[in-house]
Amino acid sequence: MTMSPEEKQTREELAACYRLAALHKFTDLIYTHITARVPGEDGHFLINPYGWRWEEITASSLVKIDVDGNKVDGSPQRVNPAGFTIHSAVHMNRHDAAWIMHTHTRAGVAVSCMEEGLLPLNQISLQFAGRIGYHDFEGIALDLEERERIVEDLGDHPVLMLRNHGLIATGRSAAEMFNNMFYLERACEIQIAATSSGQPLRLVSEEIAARVQKQYVQMNEEDGDLELEWQAHLRSIEGVGADFRA
Repeated sequence: MTMSPEEKQTREELAACYRLAALHKFTDLIYTHITARVPGEDGHFLINPYGWRWEEITASSLVKIDVDGNKVDGSPQRVNPAGFTIHSAVHMNRHDAAWIMHTHTRAGVAVSCMEEGLLPLNQISLQFAGRIGYHDFEGIALDLEERERIVEDLGDHPVLMLRNHGLIATGRSAAEMFNNMFYLERACEIQIAATSSGQPLRLVSEEIAARVQKQYVQMNEEDGDLELEWQAHLRSIEGVGADFRA
């Protein structure tokens, strides 16, 4: 396959995201997707071949599609255009959302069913203070008209909770997107554990929540923690085989 060095790197990092998501049990068999914008190719994106388990994804198996989910690279693999509805909405309207991940995890869906949404319970959840949007459930996301409402509800937030459905995380890079989903999922897991304890909950004040959120921004963007974390993630799958690069 002839491609630019930038596309090759994007393919390898996207394949890594699929393997990492499988490692951390963020998968829903063959459903949901992680997508990435192809550098230097306006309106082209990479997506998983439909029907493959996320543990099987490799860089070369990823399929290049347009904004309508149509294949543009001659790949023999199937794609799920309906599954790209949510992703295309965000990709087309948020230039910074070059990477998008959508999940149906047990904890994520459980919290999406709670009226209060994500609660300010601990320092992990506080990195999303004022940085999470909510979109009401409208049925299976097949209606193209719903894309406008998804974009509106996401706003300029990095993550979106699809009520009664699941989670979406975006990022300017693979590292940023995976960081957002990893900790959003962890925050949901902690919330389920805390609310299941039967004990009174102690919520963090808005003032402290805002302070902690700014501290996370400094650590990730100014102190370089985000890149260190991404390299640590990559090492975790290098240890079980690097065939995702193939």
